[in-house]
Amino acid sequence: MLDMELALSSRTVDDFEIIEVGGEVDVYTAPKLREAIVTAIEAGHTRLIIDVERVDFLDSTGLGVLVGALKRVRADGGSLDIVCTHERILKIFGITGLDKVFGLHASIDEARAATHHETP
Repeated sequence: MLDMELALSSRTVDDFEIIEVGGEVDVYTAPKLREAIVTAIEAGHTRLIIDVERVDFLDSTGLGVLVGALKRVRADGGSLDIVCTHERILKIFGITGLDKVFGLHASIDEARAATHHETP
């Protein structure tokens, strides 16, 4: 559906930029997500947590945005972790093998704790 809205909000907690996403991430809405992520990176945030708990649908375009963002923050020594507990979205990460690429966490606090313990 063309009229599906993508809900985006962001906030900074410690040295993490948390981007909360809701709705459908597809070919029509993915550019808005990309713009939000690029804006965060250009503002100097290299430790990102993308919360997709309120995402109903995620397609390959949305996955591409996340992979592109991961490459960009890693080039700057940063990180990008995903908060997701929905089985159907987690299945997409598993089928594509991206569950081995992204840190997938059950909560924002878990993602923050896991990233704080990583060694660059």
